[in-house]
Amino acid sequence: MTTVQKRRARARGGELDDCLRACAVHSGKVVGSIDRRRVELAEQLRKLLVVWGTTATSAPVPAPAGGATALLKRAVKGAATPASAIPGELLDALLAVANKALQCGYDDELDLALVISDTVLAQRKNSRAGWRLRARLLEALGEESEAVEAYEKYLALTDDDGFGVRAKIAGLRVAADKERELLALLKRQSPRAAEFTRRAATDVWAEGLAAHAVGDWAEAEPRLVGALLTLAAEGAPVADRQELLSQYLDLRTTESTDLASLTEALALYAEQRRNRMRGPVTDPTVGGVQWISLGEFRNRIAGKSICLIANSGRVGASSMGAEIDAYDLVVRFNSYRIDPKHTGSRTDIHATIHKHGFNWDQRVDTRLVFGGISGDWKYSLRNRLVPGAQTCLGDESLRWPVRNIGRLGTDVWSGIPTTGFNMLYLLDFLDVSPTLDLIGFDFYESGAYRVQEAMKLAITSVHEYTSEKAWVMQRAQSVTDMRISLR
Repeated sequence: MTTVQKRRARARGGELDDCLRACAVHSGKVVGSIDRRRVELAEQLRKLLVVWGTTATSAPVPAPAGGATALLKRAVKGAATPASAIPGELLDALLAVANKALQCGYDDELDLALVISDTVLAQRKNSRAGWRLRARLLEALGEESEAVEAYEKYLALTDDDGFGVRAKIAGLRVAADKERELLALLKRQSPRAAEFTRRAATDVWAEGLAAHAVGDWAEAEPRLVGALLTLAAEGAPVADRQELLSQYLDLRTTESTDLASLTEALALYAEQRRNRMRGPVTDPTVGGVQWISLGEFRNRIAGKSICLIANSGRVGASSMGAEIDAYDLVVRFNSYRIDPKHTGSRTDIHATIHKHGFNWDQRVDTRLVFGGISGDWKYSLRNRLVPGAQTCLGDESLRWPVRNIGRLGTDVWSGIPTTGFNMLYLLDFLDVSPTLDLIGFDFYESGAYRVQEAMKLAITSVHEYTSEKAWVMQRAQSVTDMRISLR
């Protein structure tokens, strides 16, 4: 079976009962896996089965005898599923499973994610998370044109492009154009390639490799290019096309004597690859932003009163807006939500994790973007920064305060530090503010208060909220229901 036939033969979903049973069966497949990604998928599947049992009975389900195995057997036998649209809790659990399956990237897990995607959109055709899942899945499967359509449907349902979907769409479109330009160039550079576009691409490619192996590049090149043209015409998955394009150019680099023609081809290849990775960059200087170091940031905050505003339900009902705006500097985090009566209206410093782009378009004086891996951090800055939305931007010396400034390794601080804790640690370390207050920090006991699109984001378990709370309380000078003062 060819890759195209295999892709089109994937299982599809739609019926909720069938989807849930597919999840239950897959849960048995990943039990005992040593692959970290499948272990995480197994945990999400376990949670889904518990939610399914709870939803089906409309009452909490006690842990069955025999643990996960018994629960799996019960699920496969089939508890009745509500006939109406997917309940919210069950929808969230299904999406969590699909996202972990997509991260696995293996064929079986991609099939499972596809079944869930079909089912979610069959039950809730206007699900933002469902359309974004579908788009990411289609992109992973190499169905770029269909992925763009799904991304556009997602954008039509939301006002907050916190995941950088517009840039993704632009990048995919530019990349597709550049790939077509590259193939047209190769066709012109190797006129005999057209002779080899009427047969199976895999056979022609193998012939090309065989000819190259015996040193006959004149016969190898048109066959290799012909196979590439055939794959493109058949709509083969992008990953397959990219792999073979890369192999062809590697071979050509060792054989070609026409450096000008080779350079032209390599430039188009690099351009389409770059756009798939990060999208087009219209303003490389990001509006002339001023990069600031640790020392420069210290000078900007020295002697000023600072408040850090939690994204908590407690803040959302606090009526503290006027008090918050009275501080010299107001710090907000990630996907913060503004309601002037309760949250205040001003944001001077936006501290955010690099992994999503909520509020990156909101005008602030200083934006600090945190991230643990330098390469991923740089990639996010290139893709998500909005020109003119910030005057100052923290450089790499401010990238990961707890680890890089505080030198707290995993042996000392095992959890991944939150954005709030990174920011608070930085301010406490610099120790140049006469007032340093935390407003509404209850470590999500009152739930999240974020922009609408971010409300579905899970309060992740990778953070050590208990340890962070203990660190804060050890340094607190005074504590009230709404305010923790560290200075």
